[in-house]
Amino acid sequence: MIDYLIVGCGLAGISFAEMALENGKSILVFDNDSQNSSKIAGGLYNPVILKRFSEVWKAQEQLVLMNDFYPRIEKKINCTVDFKTPILRKFFSVEEQNNWFAASDKIALAPFLSTDIITKKYKGIDSPFGYGEVLQTGYVDTALLLKKYKEYLKENNWLQQESFNYDLLHFEEGCASYKDIKAKHIIFAEGFGMHSNPYFNELPLDGTKGELFIIKAPQLSLDIIVNTSVFILPLGNDLFKVGATYNWQDKTDLPTDEGKAELIDRIKEIITCDFEVISHFAGVRPTVKDRRPLIGTHSKFNAMHLLNGLGTRGVMLGPAMAKALFDFIEYQTPLDISVDINRFLNKKTKK
Repeated sequence: MIDYLIVGCGLAGISFAEMALENGKSILVFDNDSQNSSKIAGGLYNPVILKRFSEVWKAQEQLVLMNDFYPRIEKKINCTVDFKTPILRKFFSVEEQNNWFAASDKIALAPFLSTDIITKKYKGIDSPFGYGEVLQTGYVDTALLLKKYKEYLKENNWLQQESFNYDLLHFEEGCASYKDIKAKHIIFAEGFGMHSNPYFNELPLDGTKGELFIIKAPQLSLDIIVNTSVFILPLGNDLFKVGATYNWQDKTDLPTDEGKAELIDRIKEIITCDFEVISHFAGVRPTVKDRRPLIGTHSKFNAMHLLNGLGTRGVMLGPAMAKALFDFIEYQTPLDISVDINRFLNKKTKK
């Protein structure tokens, strides 16, 4: 019997798999590569919501766990996936500068917002009002992380690359049974694919489609990430990742002409040089209306658990939420009520 059967190998699934392995637990991961939001994600980690100059929920706690988590994985997969990179918010007016300084005076935001205006001129960007620097930022190469971590799992015979058949899942005294596999616990970490899961599909997972580009811009010179209405992330060799759009209606992972036009318009608001769109990606992020993850145990089956709804901040949330769920299962550490799936199930019961 294994300790954990994990369904899904995106950021959520990898985070929980690693948490289990680090605690000496045995695992088996099922993944059919059907969800690509983690794969094509921007991968940025940023403790500040730059649209409103407000703090990300429990940002410092997430950063502490994240800064321990990714270096451990890098040693296992023998490559670098976490790149510490400054994020600069381009100012478009003196008013935005003033709003920045007002935000930096707040106790919660002071560790994350530099009070020095960056006046450096970057080739290809007109920035008469300068930039504000967000501290403790960077990005994770999520595509490389998923590729290398799956290879690591496969080498250890911990990965089954196939679809999970819910009809074959059964529960016995103290365990879950699937085909010839018995596990003490099963973790569903399927991202937007949760809508096909008969055990959890009543929960309000409201996917948000995002579209991204890889552009080539030889006249643009950046060694930092610029973030305004979109982010521009340097990849080297005159290539840049740019994103992302937000579409709450379209639940497909197909790039659209509308998304392309929106990204092009936003890029032109930031840079002044020519660029060529090399690649165009799309994926559906697993988001929740109250902007909090979905974590917890099924109301009927104690061996069945959920780790989902990491949304647009999966790189930061993944390690913290995996730890929260692991500690809840293994040590009965209470979940934060704002992420516990019971916040929705209890409302339904009361009705």
